[in-house]
Amino acid sequence: MVVFPNAKINLGLFVTERRNDGYHNLETVFYPVKAEDVLEIVPAEKTSINISGLPVAGDTGSNLVLKAFELLQRDYPGQVTPVAIYLHKAIPMGAGMGGGSADGAFMLRLLERYFELGIRAERMFDYALSLGSDCPFFLLNRPCFAAGRGELLEPLELSLKGYNIQLICPAVHISTVTAFRDIRPKPAASDLRAIASIPLTEWRHCIFNDFEMTVFPHFPVLAQIKSQLYQQGAVYAAMSGTGSAVYGIFPEGGKAHINIDLPFTEFVTDTLF
Repeated sequence: MVVFPNAKINLGLFVTERRNDGYHNLETVFYPVKAEDVLEIVPAEKTSINISGLPVAGDTGSNLVLKAFELLQRDYPGQVTPVAIYLHKAIPMGAGMGGGSADGAFMLRLLERYFELGIRAERMFDYALSLGSDCPFFLLNRPCFAAGRGELLEPLELSLKGYNIQLICPAVHISTVTAFRDIRPKPAASDLRAIASIPLTEWRHCIFNDFEMTVFPHFPVLAQIKSQLYQQGAVYAAMSGTGSAVYGIFPEGGKAHINIDLPFTEFVTDTLF
């Protein structure tokens, strides 16, 4: 059985409060896009994971796809039997596109269907949240206002049909420490729940990613990409998450020709909504 975990972008990202547990509260809109990995499972005598495509940092045993399998096998030991897992990575890791979270969430759904487990939606949400704050979004996989650490989700009626989204992912690594080091939490600059009522041509004046202020000084190439996207016709451009992906939203058929001194991965796609 094969599924295609897709990426997301952040439309705005406001860091509003530092929590007592060391995390931060945020407000953002998660928007799914058609940049996709490939995930397949087949019956096997022993569970294994095989990863191809773009490199994946870290120990294979900590991959969220394998952790999703272990969660369900723990709770359904007689039903969830060994599988060979094949994961082909096209979504870059550490790009702010949620690729790893999508893989984990899609694996939960894949196993639930494959083994006919009949897991309630609330329980699936809990499993996804145990994998990571972004994972529950990919169970819904529709435009959502997100708060808390990203796990408090409110579906939105928001469509970017008729636009292209161009994603540029340069070969830079942005650590979480770097992204958060100089962040000063403050109230959101605008109510992102109302994003659908704001003309897209006005977004650049009121919808911001707070992490651009802390990340761009360390990685000026990201600011260069954003500038080139705007110069070549993007209606809106921003960094996704804590980077390194920068995206531009163009009228259908539009795109920029990016000229930077680093290799980069590029996606030009229409939208899921």
